[in-house]
Parts: sequence; structure tokens; C-alpha cells
Amino acid sequence: MVGSWGSVQADWTLVFALLIGWYILIKTWERNGTLDRWNATRALGIVLMVRTQRGQRLLDWLARPRRFWRAYGEVSLWVCSVSMLVVALVVVLAFITSLLSPPTASPPSASELVAVPGINPVIPLGWGVLAFVVSLVIHEFGHGLLARGHGMRIRSFGLLQLGPLPLGAFAEPQSDELMRAPRRERLRMFAAGPATNLFAAFIMLLLLGGLASQIVAEEDYIHVRGIVVDGGAEQAGMQPWDTLVSIDGQPVHTTDDFRDILLGYQSNDTVDLVVIHQDGARETLQATFGDKYQYYSDLGWSEEVLANLDVQPGDAFLGVEGLSEGTAGVDRLAGPFSPRWEGKLAQRALSVPFHILTILLIPFELGGVAIHPFEEALMVAGDGIVGSILGTDVLMFFCHLLFWLMWVNILLGFTNLIPMVPFDGGHMLRDMLHAFLSGVKRVGRKLKLWDLHPMWVDHISTRASSYSSLVLLVMLLFTMVIPYL
Repeated sequence: MVGSWGSVQADWTLVFALLIGWYILIKTWERNGTLDRWNATRALGIVLMVRTQRGQRLLDWLARPRRFWRAYGEVSLWVCSVSMLVVALVVVLAFITSLLSPPTASPPSASELVAVPGINPVIPLGWGVLAFVVSLVIHEFGHGLLARGHGMRIRSFGLLQLGPLPLGAFAEPQSDELMRAPRRERLRMFAAGPATNLFAAFIMLLLLGGLASQIVAEEDYIHVRGIVVDGGAEQAGMQPWDTLVSIDGQPVHTTDDFRDILLGYQSNDTVDLVVIHQDGARETLQATFGDKYQYYSDLGWSEEVLANLDVQPGDAFLGVEGLSEGTAGVDRLAGPFSPRWEGKLAQRALSVPFHILTILLIPFELGGVAIHPFEEALMVAGDGIVGSILGTDVLMFFCHLLFWLMWVNILLGFTNLIPMVPFDGGHMLRDMLHAFLSGVKRVGRKLKLWDLHPMWVDHISTRASSYSSLVLLVMLLFTMVIPYL
């Protein structure tokens, strides 16, 4: 435990040293007039706000179909309202879980707590910086389009810089116009940023599905991602990421083939396995099946659950995990839009929200990559027109690019929907509370039960928004800090 704390302390020392150096640099630029020449200012002491007028003409041209953008804003508002509720529930559940069952794993290092490319070990520097810059522009352009769509002027666009890394972006509408705008229009404007990120992520997912259709497996066999300790596969000499070619001479092309073959065996049966190791060596191994029912019973699975899964005593169990086909690397990214995904159109549609959430876990599971290098090596370009023209390397490049754009857009969209100021979700919550209290005021006046003063509505909605933001901030900080306690 001492080593873990030492590592955390060293990480924080480096972070603080870099922040102090950056503060001294921008303070010097501020004094000698460099920031004025760049149309930049400091915010929160260490954040550099760089403004630009570029993009204004493009924004005005894109915002011309105002009726379309108002309809877009309404859809964005509904999408973000539901998503904001989900995000708030996740924060509350994470807090309750941390309170009732404090984590026992080693606390994360300082670098793992910041979503900065190159510093956080699961966000690569190159892909991360590119994806964050593009996603931030998408986010702020969404705000800008809705502001212009409702007739509000944009003073400037800009980036928030922390050293050479982009920390955020902003679109500055005229503050007086924003405050005078009808509440519904203001809500649409706040929702447009995160909603545009989520819509962009969905487009990336569609494009990944198209790329997946152009990729095939070089070897038409399955591979295993993990080996159960003391299972038949481990005792026979199988290793993680081995390719399983055949069982007793029966080829194993798909996971369905594997399951069908095992139906013909019982526990304690011995078979010949032909496998290809990661180094390319082909080997024939002898493995003895274990008892699948006994294995899962030892893990604590109840008889009812096993019966529902149709697992019977004596069923053959090889002891391998993560059975995957050769295209699993890209199919995992494309999810329900992969051509090899089994399911009807309705099932695909229902799977999309859950798949978008599971996408966030992939870099953590694979150590900062979109596709495991072994699984990437199993895939080649297909014989289609696109695959033949682009080739394997270019297809893989676009797979990684689309994944990181999708990942960062999802992360940015949901983060901005945390219902606390200064996130977009916090501004939305304040206006929603104001709308609710205004409705209460109208009902009370109509029924002659009460007549609330307009200033009371403003005061309560603002105070409630501030208090809820404070409570959520405490919950987030507690969830982050408790592993160190």
C-alpha cells in the first residue's frame, strides 16, 4: 500500500509542477500584452481563453433554415432531458454504492483522475487530442447554431487551453440577448451542445458499421481471450489469445460451432485440440473436459439460475473465456450495426443506447486501445470495392479514428449533462425549475389558492439549482476521494 501511495504522490507532484510552470507563463504573457494581441484572457487563474471570429460566416449560413434548427433544438431538449436524468441517477447510485460498500481496490493514480490525453493512461495522446478538439468544436457549434437559429448573436468562438492541451471550447452569445430570450429557446440552446455530441457519436457508430462490413477474418476460426485457472484448457497448455482450429477433427469456425460440438461430450471426456498460438505455432493438445455445472456452482450460481440457462450436471466445460470470432475486434465497436450482429431491426434499435454506454468501457478494458493488437492482426480488408481500394491498414486507421471520435463525443455529451452549474445540464436544470415553479404560480393564481411573487420564482429556482449543484459536487468528490480513505 505504501508503494501505491508513493506513486500517487509522485504523480501529483508532477501535475502541480506543470501547473505552476503554466501559470507563470500565462501570467508573463498577460503582463507583456501577448494575451491582448491574441484576444485571449485568463480564467480561473490557469485556464487560457483564446477567442476568434472565425466560423461566424459559416455559422450564419448553416443557421439559415431556422425552422429546422428550432425543431432540432426541441428534439435535442427531449434527448438531453432523458439523458440528464440518467446521468443524475448514475451519480447518485455511484455515491450510495461508495457509501455502503467502499471500494477495496487500490486507489487510482492522479493521472487516472483527469481526462487529459497523454496523461490519463487510457486516452492516447494523438487520438485523444484530435478527438477532443473535433468534439469540442462540434459541441460549441451546436450551441452556436441554436443561438443563431433563434436570432441570438454570437460574439466569438474560442478554446479553453491548459498548456498545449485543449480543455474545452465555448461559443459566446450576447449575454443580454441570452437572458432576454424565452425560456424554451434558452433551454434548446443549452441542450444543443451535448445533444450534438451524442448525435455525432451515433453517426460515427453508423460509419463503423459500414467499415465492419468491409472487414473479414484472415483465419476463419475462433480465438479465446482468457483461460480458466485449473480448467481443462489450461492443463492442456492453451494460452490466452490462442486460436482454436478444431476439436477432435471438427472445425470450429464460429462460437455456435463450439457450443454445438460440446453438446456431444460430457465431463471427463478427453479430446484433441488443434490451436494456433500468438507466435503462429500450430500445436495439437489433449484436454479433458471439466463439469460446467460444478464450475458455476462453485462460483455461487444457484440451481434455479443454472436450470434457466439449461446447464446440467455433467455438461462438458473446456475452461475458456471470451470466445470470439476473427472479426470480433471491429464487431465489438460497431455493435448492433455490425453486419454479423444477430437480431432484428427492433432489437438493433433497442440495443443502441446500451451499446453507446458500453463503448465507454472499452479503453479501460483494453488499456487505452480501441482494438486489441492480436484481434487487429486477425482482420483484413474484404473483397468489396471499398475494402479493395482502401486496404487493411487504411480501414484499421478509420476504425480507430471513428472509435475515438465516438468515445470522446459520448464522454463530452454525458459529462455536460451532469445537472450542476457550470455544465449545460446545470443551466437546463435551473430553467426547468423556473418553468415548474412558474406553472405552480399560475395554477395557484387560477384556483385562487396563492399568488406567488415573480421574484420568489426567480429566487427559489436559482437557490435550488445552486444547492443541487453543490450536493452533486459533494457526491462526485466523495466518490472520487473515498478510494484514498
